[in-house]
Amino acid sequence: MSLPETITLQRATESDSSLLANLLELYIHDLSEAFAIEVGANGRFGYDRLADYWAQPERRFAYVIRNGPAIAGFALACIGSPASDDPTVLDVAEFFVLRRHRRLGVGQQAAHLLWDVLPGNWMVRVSTGNPRGLAFWPAAIQTYTQGDWSEKTTPGNLRPWRVFSLRSRTNA
Repeated sequence: MSLPETITLQRATESDSSLLANLLELYIHDLSEAFAIEVGANGRFGYDRLADYWAQPERRFAYVIRNGPAIAGFALACIGSPASDDPTVLDVAEFFVLRRHRRLGVGQQAAHLLWDVLPGNWMVRVSTGNPRGLAFWPAAIQTYTQGDWSEKTTPGNLRPWRVFSLRSRTNA
């Protein structure tokens, strides 16, 4: 597999909703390996909160990740986190890189771009049932912050969450 090209985050608009809905199906399919997620009667997992990103653009942020011209994944972020009482904290709600683009640095670069484009205090929640996420996020955060981050464990829906806290570099 070749090295990544220029990694970009493209702010998604409502016209990208079909693209994101399709990518969310792949993302949830990947998560179904670790969690008891079943498809609906229509054969799709669905993601009920996607419309919120167009209804609340000042609080919810959807991005398409590109590796050069190729679609490589998506990032969904929002203001406010279920892991914090701070209403201004930014939260990585969902993050996905297509398998073709994994292990090339695409995800790490995209996460760094996300934190830079939305300056502030961030939280990244990872279920202890998600081994891929647990391997990815601490390394991405460490590289971005050069060690200036914290971690705690909190109760989650089915399993505990590891919650990582960091501050954007552009929020000096």
